[in-house]
Amino acid sequence: MTDKKIIAIDLDGTTLYSDGVTVSDYTKQIFKSVQDQGHHIIIATGRPYRMALQIYQELELDTPMINFNGAMISIPGQHWPHALSKHVDKAMVFELIKEEERFELDFLAAEFRRKFFINAFDKANPQIFGIDSFEAYHQMRMDKLDDDPNAILLQTRITDKLLLASQINDHFDNQVNISAWGGQNGILEIVPKGISKASALAHYLDVTGQDVANLIAFGDEHNDVEMLGFAGTGYAMKNASDVLLAHADHQIAYTNDEDGVAKTLERLFL
Repeated sequence: MTDKKIIAIDLDGTTLYSDGVTVSDYTKQIFKSVQDQGHHIIIATGRPYRMALQIYQELELDTPMINFNGAMISIPGQHWPHALSKHVDKAMVFELIKEEERFELDFLAAEFRRKFFINAFDKANPQIFGIDSFEAYHQMRMDKLDDDPNAILLQTRITDKLLLASQINDHFDNQVNISAWGGQNGILEIVPKGISKASALAHYLDVTGQDVANLIAFGDEHNDVEMLGFAGTGYAMKNASDVLLAHADHQIAYTNDEDGVAKTLERLFL
C-alpha cells in the first residue's frame, strides 16, 4: 500500500486494553511509525472529549478527534475551522426521565464536551464517566440544563439493548440515532439523527478532499457499523460483536488485549 491512508480507530474494545485505560507501548510505537510514513490516524469514539483527550495525547496525534459517536469532531488545542458540534434537543432528556419506568432505566445523563449531568447516582458507575466518584454538581437539575447536550447516555435493565434502541427511536419519531455500548452494561447512547462516526469521517474527507477508498477503519461494536460500512476497508476485531461482523471487510485474528490494531497496521505498512 503506497497511498497515504486515513486510519480511523475506535477506542474501547479496539485500541484500548479491556481496562479501558491502557494503550500498550507496542501500539504507541507502531502508530508513531505509521504516522511517520505520512498516514493519518484518527480517533473515532463514543467517548466524550474529556475522556478521550489523554489517549489522544498519549498517541501524540495532531489529527481531528471524533467524539460522541460522530456528534463532535475537533482538533484538540487548535482552532480548526471545520470543527463540528451537533446537539440533541434537551427536551428529550426530560421526556426520557418521564418514561424511565417504561424503558427500565437505571439512570440517564446529558453529556457535553467538558461536563455531564446525571439524574441518579445510586445505580451508575462513576468510572463510566471517567471519574472516581460523583459530586453534587453532577446532579441533573432543570436549571442546570440550559444548553442542548451533544449526547444522552442511559443505562437500561432491558437485556435486548438493540430492541430498546428501536423503541426509543420510535418514541422520538426517528429523530435520533441510538447506539449500544459493548458488553453487558446495558448502555445506550443517543445522538442527533443522521449522526455517526461515518458522518463525521465523511465531513473530514470532504473538507480535506480525500478519497474514501483510502479510509481504513477498526472497530468492535454496534456503534462502529456505519463507520466500517463507509470505509474503503473495514476491520472488525477478533472480539467484535456479531452485529458488526456483517459490515466488516475483514475480521482480524487478534483482540484488543492482543494489540490487534497495531499488529494489523504493522503488517500493512511496516
